[in-house]
Amino acid sequence: MRRLWLPQIVVSLMLLWALNPDNQYSYYILLRWVCCAVFAYLACHAADTAKRGCAWTLGVLALIYNPIIPVHLSREIWSVVNLVSIGAAVASIFCIPRSQGPQRHSDP
Repeated sequence: MRRLWLPQIVVSLMLLWALNPDNQYSYYILLRWVCCAVFAYLACHAADTAKRGCAWTLGVLALIYNPIIPVHLSREIWSVVNLVSIGAAVASIFCIPRSQGPQRHSDP
């Protein structure tokens, strides 16, 4: 079974780049939108595959990064949250299988 990995790689790279203190504020706004969307998508996908612990973790991360009602933390705390998020994104590669698509049944 193939694994879902491209969204996690994109988010991990963006979160790693967010550790650079010289980024512009607009980068962090983009980061919130991308992280929220990817973590929400992965949480829904994990829930569909009955991976409840993974779904809850990714859902909480989607809420933390949501751009509509932003969570305001210090730079140091965001750095820790970003590192934990990278770990969760990488772990989800192994936790969430890629969907197989519609099942086809052949008639005898």
